[in-house]
Amino acid sequence: MALPAEVARLVEMFEQNRQDYLQGRYSETQLRREYIDPFFKALGWGMDNTQGWAEAYKDVIHEDAIRIGQHLKAPDYCFRIGAARKFFVEAKAPTVNLKDNSEPAYQVRRYAWSAKLPLSILTDFEEFAVYDCRARPAPSDKASNGRLKYYRYTDYAQHCDKIASISSRVRLWRRTVILTGLCMSRTA
Repeated sequence: MALPAEVARLVEMFEQNRQDYLQGRYSETQLRREYIDPFFKALGWGMDNTQGWAEAYKDVIHEDAIRIGQHLKAPDYCFRIGAARKFFVEAKAPTVNLKDNSEPAYQVRRYAWSAKLPLSILTDFEEFAVYDCRARPAPSDKASNGRLKYYRYTDYAQHCDKIASISSRVRLWRRTVILTGLCMSRTA
């Protein structure tokens, strides 16, 4: 897959404004609206439900509620095919060092592990980390525990196909259809 033009534009815009973003005045909400939403929209996701789908069938649930112990928590994004959760994305402001900071990694892994999702993503657009979430996370885990892939925004063009294989709606939908077909043929 070639890098979508919108993602190339986002990479260029981030590069131009990176120093400002790292000053601490650029919030997570701004990042989500200006970078994360358009990034995943370019990968085929209905980020704002312009299709008008019923709640049960929306592609993306913003701040989906999941139970962790006695508490309800809210991952920033829940990506779904039909009504089935596929992965969470937890976003952080660009001032957070995702490569080395264990707290955000623990947070996204705990969300996904609690929801029984095999993987999830942690990003501040500058960094994009994919985590295997099948093992129970611990607060003492290093940020690298369970991390399958780590990319910087400057890597997006070179690794677009790998990123899309994990997080593109079309690729996840195809995989779901193929697996469903295999399961159905085994029971027939």
